Amino acid sequence: MIVLAIDTAGVDCSAAVYDGDAHRLLGEATEMIGRGHAEKLMATIDAALDAAKIDLSAVERIAVTIGPGSFTGIRVGVAAARGLALSLGIEAVGISTLSILAHMVPNQGMPVLAAMDAKRGEIYLRRFSATLEPLGAAEMTSLDEFRALASSGEWQITGSAGPLLSDADAVTETDRFSISVAAILGAEAKAAGKPTPLYLRGPDAKPQTGFAVSRA
Repeated sequence: MIVLAIDTAGVDCSAAVYDGDAHRLLGEATEMIGRGHAEKLMATIDAALDAAKIDLSAVERIAVTIGPGSFTGIRVGVAAARGLALSLGIEAVGISTLSILAHMVPNQGMPVLAAMDAKRGEIYLRRFSATLEPLGAAEMTSLDEFRALASSGEWQITGSAGPLLSDADAVTETDRFSISVAAILGAEAKAAGKPTPLYLRGPDAKPQTGFAVSRA
């Protein structure tokens, strides 16, 4: 199975092509852009396809990061994945960014706690077994709750929330999600309908008020 994976959930705009039967990455393209994923994504996909030396028509599955992460970026990626899948007549699957973070760490035979700094004293997290099987759903919790969970010492911590365990005011690095790991997970995932964004918090943008037109 040829998988096209795309990631717009963070600061990167990434795409990769993966041969699931041969377990081989065929090509990838990544640019750290911060914002503007909508303008960059299709060119990034083309670059990954060129690196893989295959045409879009050869793709048999689309995999896309669904969050948690950038609200706008996730919407861009999921919409693109669903559109490409529809036009090609193939399935699309969603991959959690927390799952990607968990699979990016070296296996130390310990359960893994993938935790992202969600700002405002809050943490996105998900628990995984030592074999990286999910232990419950992704959730948003407080920094204090995260610290209490991590204090047991039974978890291998990964993700940008790690520095906050020792310093609540620490400057954390931006989480970046390996597109090759996303592609591998996309090849292994079971199809479960159209991918949908995984939002653990509502958008920051609020409707403006005070501009209603008087009917008098």
